[in-house]
Amino acid sequence: MGRLAQTEGLTEIQQEILSTVRSFVDKEILPVATELEHRDEYPTEIVEGLKELGLFGLMIPEEYGGLGESLLTYALCVEEIARGWMSVSGIINTHFIVAYMLKQHGTQEQKDHFLPKMATGEVRGAFSMSEPGLGSDVSAISSKGVRDGDDGDFVLNGQKMWLTNGGSSTLVAVLCRTDEGHPEDAAPHKSMTTFLVEKEPGFGEVRPGLTIPGKIDKMGYKGVDTTELIMQDLRVPADRVLGGATGRGFYQMMDGVEVGRVNVAARGCGVARRAFELGIDYAQQRHTFGKPIAQHQAIQFRLAEMGTKVEAAHALMVGAARKKDAGQRNDLEAGMAKYLASEYCKEVVEDAFRIHGGYGFSKEYEIERLYREAPMLLIGEGTAEIQKMIVGRRLLEEYRFQG
Repeated sequence: MGRLAQTEGLTEIQQEILSTVRSFVDKEILPVATELEHRDEYPTEIVEGLKELGLFGLMIPEEYGGLGESLLTYALCVEEIARGWMSVSGIINTHFIVAYMLKQHGTQEQKDHFLPKMATGEVRGAFSMSEPGLGSDVSAISSKGVRDGDDGDFVLNGQKMWLTNGGSSTLVAVLCRTDEGHPEDAAPHKSMTTFLVEKEPGFGEVRPGLTIPGKIDKMGYKGVDTTELIMQDLRVPADRVLGGATGRGFYQMMDGVEVGRVNVAARGCGVARRAFELGIDYAQQRHTFGKPIAQHQAIQFRLAEMGTKVEAAHALMVGAARKKDAGQRNDLEAGMAKYLASEYCKEVVEDAFRIHGGYGFSKEYEIERLYREAPMLLIGEGTAEIQKMIVGRRLLEEYRFQG
């Protein structure tokens, strides 16, 4: 444990949880992460270990079998896991967003049915907003859910994109357009509904009308399965509309993404911290011109910049989590944290890559993996440009000209 990225004011329980997770990362994730990542292999044993630690239920209330912890505790755990391997933190984060949406917006029956199984990891969550060709423009989704007049169930049709846990999950929260009860000229976000779609894990047709074609081959962020989802006359019972009423899906998803952005920020903090650790260690081992390169002023300047960025990103992430835990609106802070942490992560990783010199380009060295992983944070849960739009609009609301 170094001095950077420490969090003041944690309870003994929080410190104990973090210590346990950190130990798990050091013993069970870091030794195998690069090998698994190069093979693009799903980390089955790591996931089972996280289940045993109770991390799949970390923020699920105790009444449903979870640990009932805060967003801050969760974000700090995600930071530690991402320090080991960012893909594992993605598996947890996507599951957590679905559990959070159920806890905040689900009917009592939906909470009773899903949350206890999600707390143990028996039910694993994924969520789906994006579609091919629309990216961050969620209001333009074309997937539709139409109520069947015979039995009140819904029939879903459409194609979704970029599902983390698309293959391994057994519950997917899917956002579709449902126009019932809304005039055709209504704002698009008022005609969206979140459906809770249960399925078998795997690829191909995982239930009648629902196909997961296979893993998308990616530059980085490997191991975790990222997929498409195709719905062709997929029947979903009316009691699997999140919250029991149509037209609320956009708000439910945005609430989930808001806490998801805190966790993407935490991932950026974790990857940046690992890159800093690798860089400062290598700088003290590698010798040029008769001394360790850490004794060259150019390298010291680079390390100083890296450490400052790690510390700043962590502080902003912690502040955003604490604001949400206090019951306050945190979209401004979450957007700032996600934007800064992802940008700084990319820069710190690149600096560590430069410190490694030619060895940074070798797959033998861990920094090569981080160099391919960091860019995902610039686009996950909304691109950097989307974050800046959100932050800019919120600042204009807060500082409205009064003249």
